[in-house]
Amino acid sequence: MTTETRAPITKFNLAARLLHWSMAVMVIAQFFIGVTMIAALSYYPLLLAIHRPLGIAILVSAIVRLVNRLTRRLPPFLATMGPLERRIASYSEYLLYALLLVQPLIGWAMLSAAQSPVVLVGALHLPAIAPHNITLYAALRTAHTVAAYLLFATFTAHICAVLFHTLALRDGILRRMSLWPSRNGQS
Repeated sequence: MTTETRAPITKFNLAARLLHWSMAVMVIAQFFIGVTMIAALSYYPLLLAIHRPLGIAILVSAIVRLVNRLTRRLPPFLATMGPLERRIASYSEYLLYALLLVQPLIGWAMLSAAQSPVVLVGALHLPAIAPHNITLYAALRTAHTVAAYLLFATFTAHICAVLFHTLALRDGILRRMSLWPSRNGQS
């Protein structure tokens, strides 16, 4: 009688990897759009028309990604990561998920409080999720800005950690999220 042993999981599942990289592109685009909206006011209407539906796309992707994350087995942490680093990696992941979910919701609520519709495409608008209230709008505007800075800092820390593992430790951490096949054939 032969027992088949499966190779240990070394990569995140394909859906997680596709969502990870597509969301990375969307979030980086949102950072540039947000900064340019403030710095170049002549482009504000165009950038705002991109910023709003892109924020909703990030929200939807984050929800799908969270469902995928909660229903799939994860690859184990790398041996190069000690207990403290594993804890920090886990908490920073939770913070990233929370910000990717909360930031678009704050923006949506902020626009609702200003009675400004979130236009997705053409006549397709999202319903208001907050009452019209200028004081609420001001508070949500501040929260949206603070959350954007926090998201930028967390995102940057994530990239720095990956670069440290990739360039200094050379432990192959980037392969866990790569879209190309690994040496062991796992895709």
